[in-house]
Amino acid sequence: MTRADNGDQWWLTAIGYCLDVERFFDDDGDGHGDLSGLAERMDHLVRLGVTVIWLQPFYPSPENDDGYDVSDYYDVESDVGNLGHFVELVRVARERGIRVIVDLVVNHTSAEHAWFQDSRSDPDSRYRDWYIWRDEPNPADAGVDVIFPDQESSLWAYDDTAGQYYRHSFYRHQPDLNNGNPQVRNELLRIMGFWLQLGVAGFRVDAVPYAVENARRAQIRARRARHEGEAELTEPLHLLDAMRTFLARRSPEAVMLGEVNLPYSDLAEFVGGLGDRLTLVFDFVLNQQMWLALARRNVGPIVTTLRARPELAHGKQWGLFARNHDELTLDQLTDAERDEVFAAFGPEPEHQIFGRGLRRRVPSMLGGDQRRVEMVYSLVFSLPGTPVVYYGEEIGMGENLDIPGRLAVRTPMQWDGTDDGGFSAGRGACEISTVPSGDYAPAQVNVADQMKDPTSLLAFFRRMADHYRSAPELGRGEITVLDQPYEDVLAHVMQWENRTTVAIHNVGAEQRGVDLHVPGLTGGERLWDLFAETTQTAGPGGTVRVDLPGFGYCWLRISPAEPF
Repeated sequence: MTRADNGDQWWLTAIGYCLDVERFFDDDGDGHGDLSGLAERMDHLVRLGVTVIWLQPFYPSPENDDGYDVSDYYDVESDVGNLGHFVELVRVARERGIRVIVDLVVNHTSAEHAWFQDSRSDPDSRYRDWYIWRDEPNPADAGVDVIFPDQESSLWAYDDTAGQYYRHSFYRHQPDLNNGNPQVRNELLRIMGFWLQLGVAGFRVDAVPYAVENARRAQIRARRARHEGEAELTEPLHLLDAMRTFLARRSPEAVMLGEVNLPYSDLAEFVGGLGDRLTLVFDFVLNQQMWLALARRNVGPIVTTLRARPELAHGKQWGLFARNHDELTLDQLTDAERDEVFAAFGPEPEHQIFGRGLRRRVPSMLGGDQRRVEMVYSLVFSLPGTPVVYYGEEIGMGENLDIPGRLAVRTPMQWDGTDDGGFSAGRGACEISTVPSGDYAPAQVNVADQMKDPTSLLAFFRRMADHYRSAPELGRGEITVLDQPYEDVLAHVMQWENRTTVAIHNVGAEQRGVDLHVPGLTGGERLWDLFAETTQTAGPGGTVRVDLPGFGYCWLRISPAEPF
């Protein structure tokens, strides 16, 4: 057992919150959110029950891909502050019981990064083999789909200075790193060590399969070179092994949360066993099946997915989300299934992106129906895994479809009802994007108004976080899906040690009266409805009756050893 697995495994019952520093709060009035602004708004996250913040890239960058085109891994973009501001932010968060994890972009750099500029300048550069160069594009990539078909038609781009082609899994301004190169791997470990030294509790690892694929390609090249006596053989997953070993040695609490959008059958090697590789992995399969279930108003896809979900090793965890920071990808659905979700939640061409996803936020996808939004997040929080909320979802923010591409959902946080949503202390200095209009404008959706309203979405999120943190079985427990007659109702039990919570969700519009038999109950046990704040007693044989309105939800907490 590694040191990292000897601790309290805080990530199993954490509540995550993903945010873009540049769009959260502008403290100095220059139109860009900053680290000091985030520190100033930390109490909002405390009240929301957040226990770990995931910061999207805030490193120096030409911003051709919203910061994921990194030009310096060892610094902070000047618009958001400096390293001193970052250390202060980590301190403020820690004092309030919140950990900080940061994005680790291991697949590519910006084309403006000094490594790439040196690499292209001279075939004998020490950085030449840090990237993937060829005289001609690799024929094996000829039939590979590009990630961003709106802007790229090939995985290879010609560089006039280098006189060769370089590979880019994403945009051409993001050349792929050669992760099979031991020097690159060691540099990535130094980057991790740098930020760990500044107090982070781990990393959200970007585009993991692509980084591993680049390492696999390096393995092939190394094998060829080894045959000629010129290089050492590397294994493609040595990158994750090395990162995890380094992490365990440097920090007993630190985690790696991986972005691995693959079918379950391909996930195992990325997660590994006890003390190996990724600590948490986002469950893209369940997320996409959940949206299919919501579109059909039939929970069958969720039930089937939960029953097919592989069991993770001790200490490993799923990451759960209603929507992530990019497009809401539906790429693992069939074309017909994807069309169902599009028809229900994004029927207009401007709602869709890349032919595979939606560029809308959850509230607008659900027509602004607060009850339905609550039901979706109640479902996410009640399933086995660690929930991660995208900033602004707690107040029901919408997107701005006038902003191109995936940036439509990355609008400034709406703190009050003023024109810029109170985002900037310099009022009117909001330059990085435009706030939504209409039903989702700041005058209609903002933190200040919802703080005063006990029926608001923000109030619901706070209550839900309180209930979640009081029920560790939701994060640590085993799930049992309960039989009941309705196709639009999901009833499941989460059990851990002597703790049990039953969650029931109605994804349909019709009222449902559900009779359940809860395993382990014999009759007479008290059940506390956490949201309604009422109690009932289990009937003979552990039977429980629940009446749900359309799009209703219910969490029943059972604790036979402790009277209510």
